[in-house]
Amino acid sequence: MSTRHAEGIWEGDLLKGKGTVKSESGVLNHPYSFRTRFETEKGTNPEELIAAAHAGCYSMALSHMLSQLGNTPTRVHTMADVTLDKVGDGFKITRILLTCSAAVPGIDEKTFLETAAKAKIGCPISQALAATPIELKATLAK
Repeated sequence: MSTRHAEGIWEGDLLKGKGTVKSESGVLNHPYSFRTRFETEKGTNPEELIAAAHAGCYSMALSHMLSQLGNTPTRVHTMADVTLDKVGDGFKITRILLTCSAAVPGIDEKTFLETAAKAKIGCPISQALAATPIELKATLAK
């Protein structure tokens, strides 16, 4: 079992307040605010952090699954786009798009695409976010 710890601190109201997100390891210690979430002010936001976690987890899961088939990738690059929309009186993450390109010596495209689809379902972060539609665009790099 592995348990990780992070925290979010918020001070003030939604529009003028500010916060900080921190991780137990100390790697993450960043400010966030309404303007970093809904406008273009520099800083992070919860959706960006979810995107980073999902991209990293998916890349690891796909690499593992490909390696188990005997086709260890030389590189797996995944980008995650997390969409936050106004729904009713609040906001909701309505879509996640994973765009992946992988260099995998010796694998055929059909096997790669099947494995990429399985990794989308098997990735622990995908499982945690299963209530949200997750799309995948996977490409085998030449």
